[in-house]
Amino acid sequence: MEPKHVMIIGGGIAGMTAAWELAESGLRVDLVEKSGFLGGHAIQYTCKATSECLQCGACSVEKMLKNVVENDSIHVHLSTEIENIEKNTTYSITIKKSAAFIDAAKCTNCGICFEKLKDKGIIARGYSKNNIPLYAINNEKLCGNEDSLKDICPEVAISLNDAPSSKVLNADAVIVATGFNPFDAGRKATYGYAKFPNVISGLDLERIKRQKGFLARPSDGKAAQKIAFIQCVGSRDENLGNLWCSQICCPYALRTAESLKHKNPDLDITVFYMDIQNTGKSFPAFYETCKNDIRFIRSIPVDIFPVENDNLNMRLFDEIHGAPEMEAFDLVVLSIGIMPNPENKKLSEQTGIGLDADGFFKNADELNKTEIANKGIFIAGTAQGPKNIAASMAHAGQAASCVLQYLGVTK
Repeated sequence: MEPKHVMIIGGGIAGMTAAWELAESGLRVDLVEKSGFLGGHAIQYTCKATSECLQCGACSVEKMLKNVVENDSIHVHLSTEIENIEKNTTYSITIKKSAAFIDAAKCTNCGICFEKLKDKGIIARGYSKNNIPLYAINNEKLCGNEDSLKDICPEVAISLNDAPSSKVLNADAVIVATGFNPFDAGRKATYGYAKFPNVISGLDLERIKRQKGFLARPSDGKAAQKIAFIQCVGSRDENLGNLWCSQICCPYALRTAESLKHKNPDLDITVFYMDIQNTGKSFPAFYETCKNDIRFIRSIPVDIFPVENDNLNMRLFDEIHGAPEMEAFDLVVLSIGIMPNPENKKLSEQTGIGLDADGFFKNADELNKTEIANKGIFIAGTAQGPKNIAASMAHAGQAASCVLQYLGVTK
């Protein structure tokens, strides 16, 4: 008997977890990812261990990515989007693959193309050595720069003759795991994100640490010494209409700050917050440890001004003295929240999955947050709402179990 087929839309940690669990149960899986790399946002995260593991989940993402790319029952479709979904006896799904220009079978991940064209941004590099291929063409930067790619690859893995293509795949069930969008910190204009070089987001911090090996200031490449973390940027903000808590920001910022402090005890770190969300049974004890190493100020800064040497003056309200004051930092990290994927509306129309008031996919059963009213389609991970890595993996595991039950497959 032919194995059942499942399509998973989204190649982040939830999509990869569901794909691997279903493949391990004997099913064939088509894993569709819009970008050129698997792993989503979570694959960008760096380890935050101190003298012990802080359970940030970064290693789990790396391990799952390796599991997926090595599993022959998972067919990965990168740079691919859903064009149409129809339900008859099974699902008939039309996918459209963008021109890739890089032949994964020929690419040896040597990095020559990336290094030669780094300044132009034409070649994007994945965040993990387990990304196959490790490089992809940035189509937005390609136009007008095509000649730069001619004869640049010694393995002739780059071909400008590649073109978009569409095909129809059949699936017995579908899991939607399209993840989230990070909040655009530029919407909080008073913080000067994208205007002042040393105001960065949490994701920017991760990329800097991966690239440099330490937390360098973007303005001069020097190690940051006095760092401010501002919590709830884009979350729990009535002015923006984002009333939900993203759930990840508090533990993320504290793990990051504690990891930085562990490596460099001389760092001066301040966390500005509304209140700290205690998530997980070990977090309260960890929070108490952080209080010994990190300064906490229960106040959200009003605005930020640049001063000499690209340092940053921050205006905040001093609760103790009941008055505004200014304080200077050499780096400010904005803990940006989880936003619904802007493509949820289109996919909602294609799949029949409803959206909640905030724009996340809506589950039909409060006791089973993976099921929707449309039988045969399930949701997983942050597509359904804010979650950390561990919760996203658990939710994806539940979705995989529901698929097996729906298809009548026993492990």
